[in-house]
Amino acid sequence: MEQLQKLQYLSLVSKLTTELENHLGIADKTLAEFIVELSKGKSSRSRSRSRERRRDRSRSRDRDRGDRYGGDRYGGGGRRGRSSSPRGRGGAPTPLPDEPEMYGVYRGRVNNVMDFGCFVELLGFRTKQEGLVHLSNISSTKRGGSAKELVNKGDQVWVKVVSKTGQRLGLAMRDVDQVTGEDQLPMQRQAGGAGASNPAGPASGANASALHGLSGIKVKEEDELGAKPKRRGKVMSDYEKWEISQLIKSGVLDPSEYPGWDEEEGGALANVDAEVEEEFEIDLNDAEPDFLKGQTAKTGVEMSPVKIVKNPDGSMQRAAMTQSALAKERRELREQQNRMLLEAIPKDLSKPWEDPLADPSERALAQELRGIGVVAQEVPEWKQQALGKAPTFGIRDNRSIKDQRESLPIFKLREQLIQAVHDNQVLVVIGETGSGKTTQMTQYLAESGYTSKGKIGCTQPRWVLRASFRTARGGSELHAERTYSSKGKIGCTQPRRVAAMSVAKRVSEEVGCRLGEEVGYAIRFEDCTSQQTVIKYMTDGMLLREALLDDMLSQYSVIILDEAHERTIHTDVLFGLLKAVIQKRRDLKVIVTSATLDAEKFSGYFFSSPIFTIPGRTYPVEVLYTKEPESDYMDAALITVMQIHLTEPEGDILLFLTGQEEIDTAAQILFERMKSLGPAVPELIILPVYSALPSEMQTRIFEPAPPGTRKVVIATNIAEASLTIDGIYYVVDPGFAKQKVFNPKIGMDALVVAPISQASARQRAGRAGRTGPGKCYRLYTEAAYKNEMLPTSIPEIQRSNLAMTVLTMKAMGINDLLNFDFMDPPPPQTLISALEQLYNLGALDEEGLLTRLGRKMAEFPLDPPVSKMLIASVDLGCSEEVLTIIGMLSAQNIFYRPKEKQAQADQKKAKFHQPEGDHLTLLAVYEGWKNSKFSNPWCYENFVQARSLRRAQDVRKQLVAIMDRYKLDLVSAGRNYQKIQKAICSGFFFHAARKDAQEGYKTVVEGQPVFIHPSSAIFQHQPQWVVYHELVLTTKEYMREVCEIDPKWLVEMAPRFFKPADPHKLSRRKRHERIEPLYDRFNDPNEWRLSKRRG
Repeated sequence: MEQLQKLQYLSLVSKLTTELENHLGIADKTLAEFIVELSKGKSSRSRSRSRERRRDRSRSRDRDRGDRYGGDRYGGGGRRGRSSSPRGRGGAPTPLPDEPEMYGVYRGRVNNVMDFGCFVELLGFRTKQEGLVHLSNISSTKRGGSAKELVNKGDQVWVKVVSKTGQRLGLAMRDVDQVTGEDQLPMQRQAGGAGASNPAGPASGANASALHGLSGIKVKEEDELGAKPKRRGKVMSDYEKWEISQLIKSGVLDPSEYPGWDEEEGGALANVDAEVEEEFEIDLNDAEPDFLKGQTAKTGVEMSPVKIVKNPDGSMQRAAMTQSALAKERRELREQQNRMLLEAIPKDLSKPWEDPLADPSERALAQELRGIGVVAQEVPEWKQQALGKAPTFGIRDNRSIKDQRESLPIFKLREQLIQAVHDNQVLVVIGETGSGKTTQMTQYLAESGYTSKGKIGCTQPRWVLRASFRTARGGSELHAERTYSSKGKIGCTQPRRVAAMSVAKRVSEEVGCRLGEEVGYAIRFEDCTSQQTVIKYMTDGMLLREALLDDMLSQYSVIILDEAHERTIHTDVLFGLLKAVIQKRRDLKVIVTSATLDAEKFSGYFFSSPIFTIPGRTYPVEVLYTKEPESDYMDAALITVMQIHLTEPEGDILLFLTGQEEIDTAAQILFERMKSLGPAVPELIILPVYSALPSEMQTRIFEPAPPGTRKVVIATNIAEASLTIDGIYYVVDPGFAKQKVFNPKIGMDALVVAPISQASARQRAGRAGRTGPGKCYRLYTEAAYKNEMLPTSIPEIQRSNLAMTVLTMKAMGINDLLNFDFMDPPPPQTLISALEQLYNLGALDEEGLLTRLGRKMAEFPLDPPVSKMLIASVDLGCSEEVLTIIGMLSAQNIFYRPKEKQAQADQKKAKFHQPEGDHLTLLAVYEGWKNSKFSNPWCYENFVQARSLRRAQDVRKQLVAIMDRYKLDLVSAGRNYQKIQKAICSGFFFHAARKDAQEGYKTVVEGQPVFIHPSSAIFQHQPQWVVYHELVLTTKEYMREVCEIDPKWLVEMAPRFFKPADPHKLSRRKRHERIEPLYDRFNDPNEWRLSKRRG
C-alpha cells in the first residue's frame, strides 16, 4: 500500500512539474514538491472552508447562468424548466437582457462558418447579438487550417465574450467547457472586471486589447475581426487638388470618392484634407534598461565598429579603398552600357514590352530586341571556355579505399596519435590540408574503442572495444587492453555545412555503411543521424545547440573541433564551454585541429595541452615583395600572372582575390589580354573558385592542365587552408580579403575589404610549396607586411553581431558574459549592443535576465528577430503563414530569370506580387506550389527554383516540429494579411525606413539613405513606411525583402524602442531635416545659407 501511495505521489509531482512548465515556463521538481506539501499541510477546517467557498461560487454561477440564459432555458425557444422559487413559479418571467457582459458565458448558435472563423448568434437576448469566434479561439486541443474542420453551421455552442467594440463582439470557445458551459479561465473577470482583457495587464476603456501569449503584443479588435487596414490619407498639394478637380469635371473620376468636392463653389476641392489623418511622428525611446544604465549610445557612449586594420593611413588600406572605388565605377559603367543598349531600341518597337495588354506576338518581338547582345554578356567567352565543357567530378582515383586511407600522411602516425589521445584529456593536432585528420581521426578513435558499440560497419567488422590496429610498416598487430569510464559518440564539428555533409558521406563510404546509420551528420534544419550513429559530423552551431539542452554533452566520449584556426563565433563559445566541461567530466576527450602553425595559443588556453604535429609534404618557397606600394592591386596581380606565364618554367598559378565580382572581372580582363597576344603564346586556362560556383565546376581546379598549357586558379581565401590544389608552383598574393564587420552604431554587419594578417600571408605562401619548390609574389612591400598587417586575423566573435550568441548563452544560464572565459573576449560595446537588441525584442527584462519569451526564442535555430517574429505570429494568429515566409527567406534565390525568356519570367513573377510587400509575395509563391501538389512542372512553368522551394519546405517542417514540441499553436490568418505584416514588424522594427521627400528612403534609426531593390514587388508602389529584411550594397544601399507597415505598429510592437513623438516638440527626424531651395542652375544649392555669406 505504501508503494502505491509513493507512486501516486511521484505521479502528482510529475504532473505538477509539467503544468508549471506549461503555464510559468519553470520545470522545477523541488517547487512542485513544495506545493504538494503545502497542500497537504492544510487543516481539515481550511479544507472544509475551501469546499464551502467552491460550493457558494458554484451556486452563484448557476444563478448567474439562469438569469443570463433565461431566454433559452425559460423562454419560448428551448426546453421549459421549473423555477425553484415561488416567484419563479407563479410570477412574471425574467426579462431578457439587452446586451452581453464582458467575460460572460452564453449559449449560442453557429450561423455562418468561414475559413478564418465562425459567426455565432447569442441566444436569450432581446435584440440580435452576433460575434466572431476566430479560428485560434475555437479549440485549444484540435488544430485545423480552416474553421470548417472544427465547427458546422447550426451547432449549439458555449461561447465567452472576450472583447467588445461598439456592436462588434469578439467571442471564444476554447476557454469554455462545451459540455457544462463552465468558464475554464474565471480569473480573467476577477483580475480586471468588465474592462480588463487579460491578467497580464489592463486595457483601456471599451476598446480593450489583450496582451496575448509570450510576446506581449496587444491584439486589437480589428485584428481579431479581420478588418482591413485603413489606408492613411495623403496630404495633397494645391496643384494635385486642381488636377483632381479637372479630372472630376471631365468625368474621369467619381465625385463621390472625394468628400471635399463642392460643385456650387465652382468645382473646388477645398476640404479634401479635412478628414485626412494627421501625419504620425515617432521617436526613439531614450529610456535605458536598469542593467545597461549609462552604457548605451542613448547616453552618449561612443559606439563604433571594431578596427580590423592595424594602420588606417597605411598604403594597404589606401589600396583597398581605391579598389572599392574602382569596383563601384565598373558596376556603374556596366549599368550605363545596359541602359544605352536598351535606349537604342526604337520606342515604337519597345512599346509592347511596357504595355501590359500588348499582343503576345508583339511582346515576344520586343523581348528578342531587348535581348540582343545581352545573352553574350551574361555568359562571357572566358567562362564558356572554362566551364562550358561537360561537368566533371575531379580526378578519379582507381585505388581501393584501403590503399587511399593508407596513403594519407596521418596513417603513419596512427599509433602515436591514439596513444596521445589516451594519455591526454585535451590534444591540439596540427596538420596541413589533405593530411587526412578530418576523415581518419574519427575512424581511428572508433576502432580503438571510444564509442558505445563494439562493432560498427555492415561489411567491415573492424571496430572493436579493445584497441586493435596494424602498424603501417611491419603489419604486426598491437593489442592494448584499455577501459574507459564512458563510451559514447564521437563528434566532429565543421565551420561549414557543406563540409559536414561531404565529409560524413566520404567517411560512411570508407566505413561501409549507409549515410545516417553508424556515420551521420547534423546541420541546421537537417539531421541525418539515427540511434545507431556513433560518428557524427556537424556544424559548430549544432553542437552549441546540443549544449543548450545538455550542458555536460553526456552522449559524447570524444569531441573534435576541426578547422579551429577559422575561429568562428560558435567555435569560440564552444572553447569556453568545453573548457568548463572537461573539468567536470574527466572521461571526455577534446581534440582541437588546425591547419596553421599557430597552435601555441590553443595549447595555452587548454591548460598547456600537448601539440601533436602531422608533418606535411612541404618544399621551400621563395617570397618576393614589391619595391613600391601598388595602388591598383587587381591590375598589378593580372600583370604578374601574365609575366609568370610568359617567363617562368611550367607550373600552375594561384591568385587570391576578395570575392565573386572581383574574380569575374579579373578573369574577363585577363582573358581579353591573353587573347590579344595571339595564338603564338601558350594557352592559359582561367578557372575561378568561389562558394557560389556549382560543385561540379569547382572540381575542375583539381584536374591537371593539358601538356603545353598552364592553368591559373583565381580564388577567394577559401584556398588558404580549406583546399589543396596539386601542381601549384606560383602564388600571387595581393594581400586582401573580405571580412564581415559589425557596426554597433547602426546594428548591421557589412563585408569590408581589408588587409590580411601575417599568419594568412604565410599560409598563402605555403600553397606554392605543396608539389615542389615554388615562388610567392606578394604585391605589397616588406615594410607593409611588418607594420600594416596584424599578427593574426581578428576572431569573428570580436567583429560580428552577438545577439544570437548572447541569447544562447543566457539560455544556458551564463549571465556573467563579461567574465566568461573567452579565448579572445569580444569588445564590451558589441556585447552591450547585443544585450540592448535582445532587451528591445523582449527577450531580456530590466535586470538583464531571460524572459519567458527569450527562453522560447532560444529554442529556435533562428536569428533573434526571426524567432521573435515567429512567436509573435502565434499570438497574432498567423503562425502558419509566418512559418512559410521564414522557410522561403532561408531558401533564397526563389526566382530565376533567363535572359532569353526574361519577359516571360517577369510576367510570371508579377502574378505573385502582393501590394503588402515581398514577404507576402514569397508566401503566394509557396501557396501556389502547394496548391499544385508540389509539382516540378509548375516550378518550371513559373520560373521558380524547385530546389529552393523544397529547401523552404524542409525548413518549415523542422520549425513545425519544434513548435509542436513546445505546444505553440499553428494558426492561419486567412486573408487577413495585416496580422502577418504586424508579426514581421514585431521582429524587424530595427529595420524600419521612411520615404524621403527627395529620393528613396531613410532608415528611422540612423537616417541612412536606402532604396527599394528593383526586383521588389513594391518597387513601383513605394509606400511611405516599410521594414526590410537586409541591406545589400551594390551601386546603392538596396533594401531586400521589403514589407509595407503602418508607423503606429512600430510603437505597438516595440514600445521599448519607439515612442510617439511629442506634438509640442520637433521630432528627431525634423530636427535633422534641412531646407532645400528650388533648383537654380546658375548658383550653388547652398549659396543662400548665411554660413556661406560670412566674410
